[in-house]
Amino acid sequence: QVQLVESGGGLVQAGGSLSVSCAASGRTLSIIGMGWFRQAPGKEREFVAAISRSGAITYYADSVKGRFTISRDNVKNMGYLQMNSLKPEDTAVYYCAARGRVVDPSKANGYDYWGQGTQVTVSS
Repeated sequence: QVQLVESGGGLVQAGGSLSVSCAASGRTLSIIGMGWFRQAPGKEREFVAAISRSGAITYYADSVKGRFTISRDNVKNMGYLQMNSLKPEDTAVYYCAARGRVVDPSKANGYDYWGQGTQVTVSS
C-alpha cells in the first residue's frame, strides 16, 4: 500500500503562484508514475499533470501547459506541482495520485492510490 498526503493549497489572487506538495509513504518503490488531478464543484475530476518514475517525462493538460510544472523527488518520496499565472478557473480540490502500472497517465482510473486532496482557490 501507498499513502499520499497533499499540502500547500490555499487562497491566491489571479495571476499569482502557489505550490502544492504530495508526500508518499509505504511501498513507494512500487510507484511508477505520479499525477495531479483536480475537481471543481459540480464538475468531474480532470487530469492536470503527470510525471514518470525518473521525472524525465512529463504530461500536462492543455489548460495548464506553460503555467504549471510537475516534479518529484524520489529520495524524499515527494511530488510537487508549481502553479503560476493562476486563473479563477483553476479553483478546485487538487488530488495527488500514484500508479504502479504502465497506463495512460491522463486517465484517473489508471491510478491506484489517491490523497485526500487540498483546496486551491483563485480569486478574481
